[in-house]
Amino acid sequence: MTTSASSGKVWFITGTSTGLGRALAHVVLEHGDRLVATARDRATLTGLTEQAADRVLALNLDVTDPAAVRRAVDAALEAFGRIDVLVNNAGYAMRGALEEITDQELRRQFDTNVFGAIDVTRAVLPAMRSQRSGHIVQMSSVGGVTTMLGGTAYGGTKFALEGLSEGLAAELEHLGIGVTIVEPGPFRTDFAGRSFRWAAPIDDYRPVIEPAKATFVAQHGAQPGDPVRAARAIVAAVNLDTPPLRLPLGARSFDRIRAKLRARLDELDRLEPLGRDTDFPT
Repeated sequence: MTTSASSGKVWFITGTSTGLGRALAHVVLEHGDRLVATARDRATLTGLTEQAADRVLALNLDVTDPAAVRRAVDAALEAFGRIDVLVNNAGYAMRGALEEITDQELRRQFDTNVFGAIDVTRAVLPAMRSQRSGHIVQMSSVGGVTTMLGGTAYGGTKFALEGLSEGLAAELEHLGIGVTIVEPGPFRTDFAGRSFRWAAPIDDYRPVIEPAKATFVAQHGAQPGDPVRAARAIVAAVNLDTPPLRLPLGARSFDRIRAKLRARLDELDRLEPLGRDTDFPT
């Protein structure tokens, strides 16, 4: 596919087969923009190409395959000539106590959620630097600010992504490239269903992990968040004159993040007499 169309932004979104990524892809097209939609199985993207065939490039992409990442970015640039917005959405969650999760499972979690996002970002940045413009949207989570029982590994990947993205934003600002870290709460997607993976249990952790697991599974299909409204908020944020560094999504996200930050400030004040006066005397 090669097109000379020049209207609207060009979005490159990973993980558009389902969930928030799919909702965002549809909203981007509704907005009149152009879309590079990627998924591990391109066949899942038919609905997007049917929506706007002349504005969609659908590609196979496993973000844990660096060569595939570079091929996809090259194909996007060949088709549209530029990439204005990168959305690192591809990812999944592994749940269980840290000791229950195998080395292989933990590394795969970080390979997808962290190093996959890093590889795609690095592949896109040369084009954005050349343009002296662009925006990178990192799909984090409320779990990237405050963790829940059973979410240690997943939260670890999102905490890592948030730290990397905050540093990246400072590096790119003078080049005209922005970064927004999106922190969704629970949304009505497959995230709590087939997209989730569970570690083999260890009996000693059952008293805390099993109730957390039951609560998590019970919310599947009843999450309060509307993916379409979330997608519209993301598009609106990217199009602000000054897009935010962080964008929580959903009432539960705002409530949990606010509670975490207030607790952190309270603890900071409480521990200041103990930890502040540890510098060399002046």
